[in-house]
Order: sequence, then structure tokens, then C-alpha cells
Amino acid sequence: METVLTLDPRQTMILAILVLFLGRFLNRNLAFCQKYNIPEPVSGGIMVSLVLSLLYAFFQLSVDFSLHQRDILLVVFFTGIGLSAKFANLLSGGKTLLILLLLAIGYLFLQNITGITLAQSTGLASELGVLTGSVSLSGGHGTAIAWAPTFIEQYGISNAGEIGVACATFGLVLGGIAGGPIASFLIRRHKLTPEQKAQVSVGVVNESRQKVTVDAIFSCLLTLAVAIGIGIHLHQLLAALGINLPAFVPCIFGGILLTNTLPLLFPKLPWPTGTPTLALVSEVSLGLFLAMSLMSLQLWTLIDLALPVLLILAAQVLVVTLFSILLVFRLLGKNYDAAVIASGYAGLALGATPTAIANMTAVTKKYGASPLAFVVVPLVGAFFIDISNAVIIQRMLSLLA
Repeated sequence: METVLTLDPRQTMILAILVLFLGRFLNRNLAFCQKYNIPEPVSGGIMVSLVLSLLYAFFQLSVDFSLHQRDILLVVFFTGIGLSAKFANLLSGGKTLLILLLLAIGYLFLQNITGITLAQSTGLASELGVLTGSVSLSGGHGTAIAWAPTFIEQYGISNAGEIGVACATFGLVLGGIAGGPIASFLIRRHKLTPEQKAQVSVGVVNESRQKVTVDAIFSCLLTLAVAIGIGIHLHQLLAALGINLPAFVPCIFGGILLTNTLPLLFPKLPWPTGTPTLALVSEVSLGLFLAMSLMSLQLWTLIDLALPVLLILAAQVLVVTLFSILLVFRLLGKNYDAAVIASGYAGLALGATPTAIANMTAVTKKYGASPLAFVVVPLVGAFFIDISNAVIIQRMLSLLA
């Protein structure tokens, strides 16, 4: 008989912080984590989720976390990304954004074709290839859950919900592991260095040398709160117009709007953009979000996947790795920014936008800043991909029918 241990918000936050401490310890002491820039929340979160999986396997004990604050942290993080996005950077990244968007849309087709081909070759339903393709990987848990009834009712895949969630879980884990090695390989092979000296967008490089004052923290929190307020009202306006987006997407634009107007109108106003304070707040928010996400993964659900599905997922990891190295990196200019974006794209195509940001954060903290990457990847991943994916999923299923 299964026993469920329920943790309240305070207890969930305590465990998430301990996960981050564990991740920092592992990254300091394991050569693999250091060499391949594995994000701290990923290394610590996977370790804790493995322990919880063992507790479930041997004692039928599962843990139910309170994850409401996790969604708030995601909004805070992406608002910080918006506050770091100057129009000058957005304009300079216009070409890069367009190329990456076209590549990402093309990859949605490739991801589904990979799944369909392997599903057919292993005797599974062709539609299962779409489910294990862009539905659960590029789409993530939300898309997998949303499309599960369609696969159950129209295609007779009775366990579509379980397969979709399990594949999304697998993708989240592998997306956080694959990005760092991709960037390390590209940076070392091509001897790449940052083209500009700038503060990293998320996190600080030398923590002991950074000056963070009380006034700076208050200013940062006030700016974030105002930007989030703008984002919330924008979200409500879009919802009234029938445009449904994740709450953090309008908050990105709230931050962009604020950071490109107020500093021009009031030049002497203290502003957090480019400061260690905003970078630190962003890293704390992202770290806690990912720690909660990964420690709450029910990895034992992967055991129920049939061998053919695991083969499909393994092939998807290989394909996205080759795609990131051979196409994303090359077509974006084969420079340092392209290498950082390639690491983020691997996390995006397999997992989710926060996984992509975590990959890029780990890389930039080691090798140097890439402001362009932190503008382009979130916009592609948080806005354009979900819309494109919905259309492409429907199109692929229609072609199969």
C-alpha cells in the first residue's frame, strides 16, 4: 500500500534549498559536472529524485510537494530576463532570433519524423511517434497532458497520458544534462571567447567580490514588482482577446517595456539592469524553480516505458545533439554566442525554457557573458514555439490519418 508524505510550502522550500546546496557540492567535487557545465539545480535535483524513487521502490513511499511558489519564482525569473533586454540588444539580435525561430520550427517537423520513423520500425502506432516527439519533448508536460485525450479518444493509445508525462520527464532530465557538454565541445574545439565584456545575465561569476547593497536589493525588488504588475495586466488583456499565453510571457514584455522607457525618462534613477543584484535574484529564482521541478519528478514512471519508447527517446537525444552542433551553431555564426545558444536550444528542444536558461547560465558563468543568448532563446522558447508546435502537431496527425 502506497504511503504519501505531503510537504507544505515551507517544507518544500527547505528541501529545494538543500537540493541547491547539494548541487553546488556535487559540482565542486565531481570532475564530470565541472567539465561539462552541468547546472547545479540539475545535478542536485536529479540526485534527490533518485533517492525519492528508491524510497518509492522499496517502501512504497511517495512525496507530494507544494509547488505553487514554484510558478511565482518562474514569473520573477523571466521578468528579470525582460529587465535585462535593451532594445539595442533586441535589434542586434533580430537576425539571430529569426534564424533560430526558423530552425526551431523546422526541428519540430524533424522531431516528429524521428519519432514516427522509429515507432513504425518497432511496430508501434505511428501516432505514438508524434506523442514521443514534439508533443512531450518540445511541448513539455503541459502539452503532453493537453493532447493526451486526443491520442486516447482518436487513436486508441489508452496510456497516452502516462507515456507523454514520462517522456516529458525524461526530456527535462536529459535536456539539463546535454546542453553543457554541447557548449564545452564547441567552445574548446573552435577556441571561442566572448566578443564583449559584460555582466552575466543570470548569476554572478565571483560571488565573494560582488557588492550587493540593501538599497540595490530594494530597488531591484521594486522594479520587478512593477514590471510583473504590467505583465499581469497585459496577460489579462490578451486573455480577454482570446490569446492564451503562459503568465510569464507577458511579464517578459513588461520587463522589456519598463527597462527601455524609465531609464531614458529619468536618467538618474537607480536601475537594476546589468547589476549583480538583478543577476543574483534571477539565479536564485531560476535555481529554486528548477530544484523544485526536478526533485518532484517521479522517475519511477519511466520504468513503465516499453523498450521501443526508450529507443525513440534515445534517438531524439542524439538527433537534437547533432542538430544543435551541425546546424544551430553553424547557421548562427559559429561564434561564442552561437555556442551558448546551441546549449540552450538542446535544453529547449528536449525539456523546457527554464532548462535552456539553466544550461546557458552554467556555461556563461564559466566562460563569459552572452546577453544575446538570454534574449533570443527565451523569446523563441516561451512564445513562438508553443504556437508553432500546436499547428505542427495537428498537421502531422492529419497527414498520418
